[in-house]
Amino acid sequence: MVEEVEKSKVKARVARRPPRRDGQTNQPVRLQDVAMDGETRLQTGVREFDRVMGGGIMQGSLSLLAGDPGIGKSTLMTELGKHLPQCRVLYVTGEESIKQVKHRAQRLGVDSDDFLVFAETNVEEIVEAAGRVQPEVMVVDSIQTIYRPDIESAPGSVTQVRESAASLLTMTKDLDFPTFLVGHVTKKGTIAGPRVLEHMVDTVLYFEGDQHHAYRILRAVKNRFGAANEIGVFQMLETGLQEVTNPSEIFLSERSYGASGSTVVCSLEGSRPVLVEVQALVTPTSYGTPQRTATGFDYQRLQMLLAVLEKREGLALSSHDVFINVAGGMKLEEPAVDLGVIVAAASSFQDIPADTSTVLIGEVGLNGEVRTISQLAPRLREAAKLGFERAIVPKKSLKQAPEVEGLAITGIRRLREVLDLTL
Repeated sequence: MVEEVEKSKVKARVARRPPRRDGQTNQPVRLQDVAMDGETRLQTGVREFDRVMGGGIMQGSLSLLAGDPGIGKSTLMTELGKHLPQCRVLYVTGEESIKQVKHRAQRLGVDSDDFLVFAETNVEEIVEAAGRVQPEVMVVDSIQTIYRPDIESAPGSVTQVRESAASLLTMTKDLDFPTFLVGHVTKKGTIAGPRVLEHMVDTVLYFEGDQHHAYRILRAVKNRFGAANEIGVFQMLETGLQEVTNPSEIFLSERSYGASGSTVVCSLEGSRPVLVEVQALVTPTSYGTPQRTATGFDYQRLQMLLAVLEKREGLALSSHDVFINVAGGMKLEEPAVDLGVIVAAASSFQDIPADTSTVLIGEVGLNGEVRTISQLAPRLREAAKLGFERAIVPKKSLKQAPEVEGLAITGIRRLREVLDLTL
């Protein structure tokens, strides 16, 4: 005979709230009476992670971490126990057993007496345990496995994900400690569950990368306490994730010289300039309709740039297949990389190597004009630091271009001028 304790059934649609850390009840207050003690952030010591979080983990914040299966989300969250040994970390696992978490922690070198593991999926039990343990950081892995007992739908449904996240949000604000929610993504790469989930949290983090490559990119697409689109670069090793302090050097380390179809662009990710190699391969098509393939670059924008190259510069690309690849697994989204993509395609089409000591920065318009871009100064300093001798930029952006030692800055207006200088 085994005794089983029946858990109380909660009929209300609102989860139980733990007692506030300050012991006070929730009352309306005047804005002038709100005490401002300054920002309280937890420094992990990992500069790449702290940069993405806006300078550290904000006290009382709710963050959502999403990514493909096996990309390293649980690894990153487990390593918080290693980077925050002085803090009590409560790791709530809904997908793995305690032994599985222990095995991963041993492999990552997490050996802290304050790292607590709790295997539970009932949000009521999680809230009660958090109020009892009073952790300084909490991780819920994953939000799709958590459920509210008073809601009849299955875990992972839209209602369960929304209401469970609301309960954890209330707990996080009342107890004033940071909470990380690990989320699944759909086959399209978006966060599974209701869109309101991203609106509820303070920070939305995407863990990007290819499982077949060692590099991972942590990107903040929303951050109430820091810059959005900030990135941190990590390398996946057997012992865990290792930060990459100079991602530009890593992305250019395997660059081939003397080959056509290769250029270097400077993309601004948040506040960080990153130099990346853009590769292009243009070959005569064997089909009635030419292929257009882009990896790490927007497909629709590639179609537009190829049309500009054919219409304004007379390159007959309509009978050729075009393949564009951004080396290193980066995803380039800003228009300032247009110039590098066009020159790489023209270089491969004409089979003429582009100038390897030149970095290309600029947006291309439909009339073949090179348009101005923002934040030119940090881009140029990053290019000079990596040994580039010349930077081709829009003519109108020269006003904001500083003098950089060892770097010649050339301003251009039209696409034809760029092709004449580089090919």
